[in-house]
Amino acid sequence: MQTFLKLRDETQKRADAIRAASERKAAPQEACGLFNAFAAAEMKMIKYAIDNAKSCGIPDELVVNMKKGHVRTTDIRTKVCQVAANPPKPAGPSLSDTLTAPVPDSKNIKSGGGTFDTLSGTPLGRQ
Repeated sequence: MQTFLKLRDETQKRADAIRAASERKAAPQEACGLFNAFAAAEMKMIKYAIDNAKSCGIPDELVVNMKKGHVRTTDIRTKVCQVAANPPKPAGPSLSDTLTAPVPDSKNIKSGGGTFDTLSGTPLGRQ
């Protein structure tokens, strides 16, 4: 039973690391690594519980619940690691694109003639 408690404490320590990373808005790459470590610790604890359930007096219901929890963990881990592998692209032009765009001056400005060009007349047409 002491070994099971050590495995449980290790798994809890890994879960606390994920919780702390979530609170400080850690990068997806870091979160992926934390979830991988947590899933491995959780699986080690489940394997020990399955192998030693009879000798340690671990109820079958506890093992079933741990397996269900591990399924949720692997689902979340998969989603987090997919985000880490494919970071979102920026929506608009980057700062570099904006700073290297041509600067408007008298040579590259088109003038008038459009429907909404009110500087040279009425927007309803020429009169």
